[in-house]
Amino acid sequence: MGRFLISRACAGVARMRNVPVPLALSAGEPAGIGPDLCLVAARSAWPARLVAFADRRMLVERARQLGLDVELQTYSPNAGADAHKPGVLPVVDVPLARDARAGTLDPANSRAVVEALRLATERCMRGEFGALVTAPVHKGVINDAGLPFTGHTELLAEITGAPLPVMLLCSGGLRVALATTHLPLAQVSAAVTAERLTAVLEVLHADLQKRFGLPAPRILVCGLNPHAGEGGHLGREEIDVIAPVIAALAARGLNLQGPLPADTAFTPQRLEAADAVLAMYHDQGLPVLKHAAFGHAVNVTLGLPIVRTSVDHGTALDLAGTGRADAGSMTAAITLAFELAKRR
Repeated sequence: MGRFLISRACAGVARMRNVPVPLALSAGEPAGIGPDLCLVAARSAWPARLVAFADRRMLVERARQLGLDVELQTYSPNAGADAHKPGVLPVVDVPLARDARAGTLDPANSRAVVEALRLATERCMRGEFGALVTAPVHKGVINDAGLPFTGHTELLAEITGAPLPVMLLCSGGLRVALATTHLPLAQVSAAVTAERLTAVLEVLHADLQKRFGLPAPRILVCGLNPHAGEGGHLGREEIDVIAPVIAALAARGLNLQGPLPADTAFTPQRLEAADAVLAMYHDQGLPVLKHAAFGHAVNVTLGLPIVRTSVDHGTALDLAGTGRADAGSMTAAITLAFELAKRR
């Protein structure tokens, strides 16, 4: 059996206060490393129970394949709010259409992946679970199954009825939010409207207060174009949209700086004086964070009525079932989910 790598994010978990409700884990793509990460997480101590939403038979087989001694139980909502028992994983069984093979995608199983997310989200909304932690899914195979899917963020917003989800990745004090998420680059400029940017900044500001306990969050706002448009010579989005939105929200008391050139917004001096950075598109902000903390960062969806965290990586099909997957980001995602659930 390969050796699982556990992140330093485990430190401090034992000091957390008890959370009165369990935490839901969606195992993600069954051919990927999501099931592996859920099984590894179940072997650690946590303040409240972890409950997996997945095909129970698949988890049994993956535990056997990995040589992990994890007792898989049928989840009962009447079992109380005890702390998690290492080596035990309650399961809400969501059967797959066909037996899953580690490393081999099967579109027939995609409906069960989406159904597990729907069930876990709805039960979080009812208050049965304190937070949702999601393992990675494979967007391509879900679409191959005929299910329109652009990502967890958009699906969870649809299920919860949230008007505007905002993607935030964080590691330690570095937090990077996105004004747009999974869009082709050619569509980004048209999507950065005054209305959207205003709403995204309002959600980011409010959830940094509510979820992260920052009473007056300091937010750096990137421009869209190189050099933040160079005074209009490299694009007018900063002049026509971004700067006016910043000015209007600053007049309402939000602590915003920008629009800043993205290549200097992430310098250490600027980051030390900020609580979050808002990037205009996916690959403007996330490469910086992933360079700094890949494998130990956490994806948080803001603007939802529930707490949702996730890993910062994909399905890693080549590592599934090998025991070589790094569980650091899953550990960090669970740790942060408990911390955010406490503030709820």
